[in-house]
Amino acid sequence: MCKGLSSLPSSCLEKAKVMRVKLSHLAETHHKQKGQDGKALQDLETLLNSKGGRQAFRDFLRSEFSEENLEFWLACEDYRVASLNMQKTKSSSIYSQFINPDAPQEVNLDAETREALLSVTDFPSADTFNDAQQRIYNLMAKDSFPRFLRSPQCMEAIKAL
Repeated sequence: MCKGLSSLPSSCLEKAKVMRVKLSHLAETHHKQKGQDGKALQDLETLLNSKGGRQAFRDFLRSEFSEENLEFWLACEDYRVASLNMQKTKSSSIYSQFINPDAPQEVNLDAETREALLSVTDFPSADTFNDAQQRIYNLMAKDSFPRFLRSPQCMEAIKAL
């Protein structure tokens, strides 16, 4: 009869754990590489992680007059990794560029999200724009990205991957 894992020496259990981590990493790496081999764009995340794909998507969004969505998303990514000293400046810049109702590149956010951002712009934190960024990402994923997949710019992105 099988006595279970408790009957194995601890060194075997440790080796099994290490092997599992390595196999998980290998599978993840393979999956990412498969998504970037130029055969297909499976999702928006794959596209945004590719410089050429991102540029083709930007060109497409520009042709649809919705480039501000990608610009906002990228500004939020930049903000998230900014030093604490820079977050206040970047927060103000993002608000005036994309959130403010009179912003030159105003993004389409619901009033609740917009008001929540207004209340925290004086005291920004690393996750200040997370909800708004996720809403814009979802908008791009559900609206712009499917149209992009049917566009000539998509072929450019596939070649760039």
